[in-house]
Amino acid sequence: MFGALKGVRVIDLTSVGMGPYATQLLGDMGADVVKVESPEGDAFRHVAPFRNPGMGAAFLNLNRNKRSIVLDLKSKEDKNRLLDLIANADVFVSNVRLNSLRKLGLDYEHVSQRNKRLIYCLTVGFSEEGPYSGLPAFDDIVQAMSGVASLQGYTNSDGPKYVNTILADKITGLTAAWAIAVALYEREISGCGQSIEVPMFETMVSFILIEHMAGETFCPPNTGMGYDRVLSRHRSPYQTKDGYISLMPYTTAQWCRFFEIAGRPELAANRRFTDPSLRSNNIDELYGIVSSIVVQRTTGEWFDLLKDSDIPMAHVLSPEELLQDRHLQSLKFFQHQTHPSEGKIKTIGIPVKFSRTPGGIGRSAPRLNEHRAEILEELHTFCEQCPEEDTR
Repeated sequence: MFGALKGVRVIDLTSVGMGPYATQLLGDMGADVVKVESPEGDAFRHVAPFRNPGMGAAFLNLNRNKRSIVLDLKSKEDKNRLLDLIANADVFVSNVRLNSLRKLGLDYEHVSQRNKRLIYCLTVGFSEEGPYSGLPAFDDIVQAMSGVASLQGYTNSDGPKYVNTILADKITGLTAAWAIAVALYEREISGCGQSIEVPMFETMVSFILIEHMAGETFCPPNTGMGYDRVLSRHRSPYQTKDGYISLMPYTTAQWCRFFEIAGRPELAANRRFTDPSLRSNNIDELYGIVSSIVVQRTTGEWFDLLKDSDIPMAHVLSPEELLQDRHLQSLKFFQHQTHPSEGKIKTIGIPVKFSRTPGGIGRSAPRLNEHRAEILEELHTFCEQCPEEDTR
């Protein structure tokens, strides 16, 4: 066993991206995650590409360090098994709608009666306290509603755009993971569990508006919303003669060095670009000037010119190039494993490092219902030791 959460048991009634990402993060840190699936299995099991049906790549990347058991919650026997599993758990995580959980007797008010120390985390589209409560929500829907799509299309004549990743799912999953960790810490002090609601919409609005509240931060507002620097139509990797480069002078000293190296010393004497406040107000024009300068040389020439300048710059890497990146290779960030049914697979490393209690990858993503026998045996042992009227 490994990780700071060794000994913590998580019952995971989630599917697709948001919930499974949260519970995988807990599993990477040593928690025992029991993934409860319907007879059809998690929907991400069936998303291509896959080598064998039911074991899609996205599923493999979201469900390592978990054990799988199929429970049909339409069956009274299986519903009671889930209730018993929750009674023996530290954490219960679900993305099932609250009304459905209430009908099954799986809402916090019911399950906490059997387990007073339970951390109960419900990941939802919208807060149960607002008028959007219960509405269906997926990543694209929340990207649209939270301002993400609008901001991505701010300088695009084609209109709003989605970010090319399941951003809302993953950010909300991260939020759920840290919220659960915080609640586990508090439980060590109080001895009591509690319920947690992690709504996608509000989580993403909070995330997006940190910098984009802008003038609306003040009452009354002194400007409009939006962080001008990141909304500049010229903010993108700069095109060179033979490719692209990411280049970001930020401080006044870095800007002045860039102007000198680029052969434009007159810009270093222009207060509109060297005074931080004035530069902020003229950032779109400045980025446009940089774009016209960078295109005059090759990517290699820019790296040679700027290598000792302490100006942040980087190659623009594709997902395929990340697999060959020398920094990631030196860290052995992408690891090869032999999966029981999928054969040799490549898995993504754990980016966070702990000096005493490092995370680890102890299990590959499970086959559907793979661990049923051992989980039910553990449950049988627990039920023999704890009479039904007892609470943990």
